[in-house]
Amino acid sequence: MAIDAGTLHAPYACDPGRSRGRLYPEPASKGRSPFRRDCDRIIHSTAFRRLKHKTQVFVFDEGDHYRTRLTHTLEVTQVARAIARVLSLDEDLAEALALAHDLGHPPFGHAGERALDECLGAFGGFDHNAQTLRVVTALERRYPSFDGLNLTWETLEGLVKHNGPLTERDGRPLGRYRVHGVPETIREYVALQDLQLWSFASVEAQVAAFADDIAYDAHDIDDGLRAGLFSLDDIAEVALPGAIVADTRAAFPALDDGRVVHEFVRRLIGLLIEDVAAETRGRLAAQTPRSADDVRHAASAVVGFSPTVAAAEGLIKGFLETRMYRHERIRRVMNEAARVVRDLFARYSANPGDLPAEWTEGLSGLDEAARARRIADFIAGMTDRYALAEHARLFDSTPELR
Repeated sequence: MAIDAGTLHAPYACDPGRSRGRLYPEPASKGRSPFRRDCDRIIHSTAFRRLKHKTQVFVFDEGDHYRTRLTHTLEVTQVARAIARVLSLDEDLAEALALAHDLGHPPFGHAGERALDECLGAFGGFDHNAQTLRVVTALERRYPSFDGLNLTWETLEGLVKHNGPLTERDGRPLGRYRVHGVPETIREYVALQDLQLWSFASVEAQVAAFADDIAYDAHDIDDGLRAGLFSLDDIAEVALPGAIVADTRAAFPALDDGRVVHEFVRRLIGLLIEDVAAETRGRLAAQTPRSADDVRHAASAVVGFSPTVAAAEGLIKGFLETRMYRHERIRRVMNEAARVVRDLFARYSANPGDLPAEWTEGLSGLDEAARARRIADFIAGMTDRYALAEHARLFDSTPELR
């Protein structure tokens, strides 16, 4: 599709000059676009710094070279910018969405999320995407005139809808929200600023979602190999990884396995990026969107893998699910980590005075659901090591998570 000669962006990209703005109007920056400003605000946020001590798959004391939420986020950001550049999208918006996409994750990865979801079962559950919105619109308190980071509409929309619409046009929940409904955090914010939950998000947001998949597919394999959960020969039994490993060994027959792994990761990321870009170009050519809103109002997503690569990528996910995420060693540690989260929630619920003073302000005046949400906000913001330190402070025995 031809690119507008008057701009560096394709016509279907989000134009920072036409942003729908911020909930709280602010003077424009003299040297930064609205989306670049969003990136900078996210990078300087407290929640972003905490990602360096939050689990991706392995807890912090397993080793120095495993991914954390922060290193994962930086890798997603690199992939998102690469795809956005190829498609002539707004790279700053793609970066902002990648930088912020995991800000709502609690300590201990998905184990912590599942534990908090159980703890909040009677109050709507816990959803990390909703928590990300909560972080950037309420929990970050850095500015004198508003809570949150006051990000642009386009960034908030992308954080909420990067995996697709949340509702039908008439408000009926879609997908995983059909059972319990759209999380209250999202519904409350949409009452202030309509994020059009019924539509798709921008191409940049859809790209950021696939960048997340690409990054963790490749790097979870790398971490799993480093941890000895499976071997290079094991992953080579999966079709796409097997072809890459075979090609690498054929091209470099004397290469040691360590470098084969690095070359494998590099080639896998490159292949997946190229496939997403090619498939997306084809979909855009077929749909001929002339604006970002045409993308939002499309009948289907414009970003995706080709059918062949989608099937191959699904096999990678299946391998990681059985050989890594459900590995007995990982499950044992994560079960203990989930217990830490449940213990903390129960303790703070029964003894609110154990919370830091700033978290108890006004707590007694809240109803049960709001108190539970306040406690979940505190726990979700913890790093792994702070959660363990709090558990050790409040309980006689704390697991070592090794």
